Amino acid sequence: MIGNGNKVFVALSGGVDSSTATVLLCRDGFDCAGVFMITNDSASHAQADAEMVAGELGIKLHVLDLRKDFERILDYFCSEYRKGLTPNPCVFCNRYMKFSKLWDFARSHGARFLATGHYARIIKHGNDVGLYEAANPSKDQSYVLSMIERNMLPNIILPMGDYSKDQTREMAAKFGLRAAQSKESQEICFIPNDDYIAVLEKQCPELVRKGNIVDSSGKVLGEHNGVHRFTIGQRRGLRVAMGRPYYVTKIDAESNTVTLGLKEEVMQKKLRAAGTNWLTDEPVSPFRAKVKIRYNSKGALAIVTPQDNSVAVEFDEPVSAITPGQLAAFYVQEEKNNRLIGGGWIDKVAD
Repeated sequence: MIGNGNKVFVALSGGVDSSTATVLLCRDGFDCAGVFMITNDSASHAQADAEMVAGELGIKLHVLDLRKDFERILDYFCSEYRKGLTPNPCVFCNRYMKFSKLWDFARSHGARFLATGHYARIIKHGNDVGLYEAANPSKDQSYVLSMIERNMLPNIILPMGDYSKDQTREMAAKFGLRAAQSKESQEICFIPNDDYIAVLEKQCPELVRKGNIVDSSGKVLGEHNGVHRFTIGQRRGLRVAMGRPYYVTKIDAESNTVTLGLKEEVMQKKLRAAGTNWLTDEPVSPFRAKVKIRYNSKGALAIVTPQDNSVAVEFDEPVSAITPGQLAAFYVQEEKNNRLIGGGWIDKVAD
């Protein structure tokens, strides 16, 4: 994509992905500026990294203090755990912060585009603009973009979608970026040291309460210190010894109970997802799709049936650990590319 001097704001975290994306955009003739979001009190190190990258590239860095706005994400995070659900704050943040608040700021400062370091692709066919999996499926991050608004797509640039992580590091080293050797972060930005339990118990101390761990017949197997410590499909840290692998099959916040079962008990074929968001014209009849039910899922083939503001999904074969609170993302194949056409929040699981 040739920039022709168009102004683009890059969500610059200081990591290798957003840093390399910025270099590529500058190289292609865009008028680039960086923007860094302060979302929590632990952001100073990341901000310093972003400032260093902006200095290396000779571009202006805007720093936005969005901690007050980010309270909405924290409220969602805690609220879902109170219900016994497993939230996905990155998906929620992309919709309401990065591709909303950040875009509003960029647009008000004359930007025509907003760019990020996500590994996904925007592909245009005439007037049709679609969101697609990355060229390297193993690094694909399109899933976390499932809930952004469709009208944002023409304004988004995703420079990293055609590259692998190794290629990104090679380019960063070639460009002389100090971020080239930065460690891969799997952490949620507001969870220091990946300790989400500590953050939850500080934000929502009422979550800490003892309850029973039972099997599918209701037999008490042990005791827990809060349902927020568990997620569907979890095998480790269950606080019971059964002699063979057991998994979390159900979390009931109302009764404060965690249910365990064998592997076959976490295999299901059906789910319902509510609050659907479509990145194409809304389907009116059932369609076949590849459905991802978590960020690191490869996806499984299913029939997706639209139902007002929700969808029913039936997989061809049982899939493991369908988790209420997570997102179901729907992909259809177009030639050799998988297009992300929408997503919805999983709220019900059936056998």
